[in-house]
Amino acid sequence: METELDEEQVISNLNAILEAELSGVVRYTHYSLMVTGPNRIPLVDFLKGQATESLVHAQEVGEILTGFGGHPSTNIAAIEETNQHSIRDVLGESYNHEKATVELYRELLTTVQDGSVFLEEFARSKIAIEEQHQLELAKMLRDYTED
Repeated sequence: METELDEEQVISNLNAILEAELSGVVRYTHYSLMVTGPNRIPLVDFLKGQATESLVHAQEVGEILTGFGGHPSTNIAAIEETNQHSIRDVLGESYNHEKATVELYRELLTTVQDGSVFLEEFARSKIAIEEQHQLELAKMLRDYTED
């Protein structure tokens, strides 16, 4: 049974995701500039890839948002600058960012459940991608111990 979408809530959810994804662009770009040490080059490539992917996700979300008649936010979600740029800190903060972004996509999924197959599948696909990032980050973090 299909339910009617609460389009205002959908737009609100999408704007929250847009802000989070745009903050990912800034976050990952910043991290890519700050990483030092012997693993710098592969980590910089990884972080730049994450920044690029966040931008693509933001653009996809923005297209859907405007399709629903919404106005894309020009804000980005808050990025706490800890001034801690060890590899462990960068990976840990990245993990937390991915986890928070998954929750935003889950909120969207709850909002659109049984109201739009397209939006359900969109949210599920992004949840899967972000969860995969969490797994990768968790594996990367295994080599780092508390200082």
